[in-house]
Amino acid sequence: MKKINIYMAATGLVLFCSLQVKAQSKLGSILKSISSKQTKSTTTTSNSSSSTGTPSTLEIGQGIKQALEIGIAAGADKLSAKDGFFGNMAVKILFPPEAQKVEKTLRTIGLGSLADNVVLSLNRAAEDAAKEAKPIFLAAIKQMTLADATNILLGSSDAATQYFKKATTAQLMEKFKPVISASLNKVGATKYWTDAAGQYNKLPLVKPVNADLSDYATQKAIDGMFVQVAQEELKIRGNTASRSTSLLQKVFGYADKNK
Repeated sequence: MKKINIYMAATGLVLFCSLQVKAQSKLGSILKSISSKQTKSTTTTSNSSSSTGTPSTLEIGQGIKQALEIGIAAGADKLSAKDGFFGNMAVKILFPPEAQKVEKTLRTIGLGSLADNVVLSLNRAAEDAAKEAKPIFLAAIKQMTLADATNILLGSSDAATQYFKKATTAQLMEKFKPVISASLNKVGATKYWTDAAGQYNKLPLVKPVNADLSDYATQKAIDGMFVQVAQEELKIRGNTASRSTSLLQKVFGYADKNK
């Protein structure tokens, strides 16, 4: 009888320990599940709140730079592509104002194809030069102060464009001019213009024209860059779908509320 009691006690102890282990294991699984859910909930809350609220000065600086880098890259790529200038009426380069009478006269006397060649070659030269713009703009973004960024964010709808005009025009002129001049020669613009002006100047009773095609094309190419920059800026400010990161949503959402 004593042996049976000992055996039963031992069996009971083993059964108790087994149940204890199972209970602890189940409890551990439950706690792990709760912890996982809490972590997911915290992450979700954190992610949703990261695109709202008042951004810090540092976030404003980072957000503006991020937005401008995206816009500049898109704008420069569009204009440097084939027909980036020629196929875009907002920036397409036409005859210089003082030479528009030349174009009209050439078309009147059956030399429209010569006028077309001048216009096409001017725009091809600008498209070549636009490839040089991106690094200049990106350098200006890197040099931007936190005060500049805040002024741009809360400023007028073209505040970034105006900043770039001040910060980059001289460099763009310096960089664009040799590229434009080389490209004008490469695509035949200089020859076409010389031929067009020559044909016009031969006509009786006309005042000879001598427009500086290189200076004109350079200035128009730079003007076109700023037109494109302004369009990209408006896109970021006005189109919430263009705010592709939580930082942009937070920074420009804040600007929307403070207009």
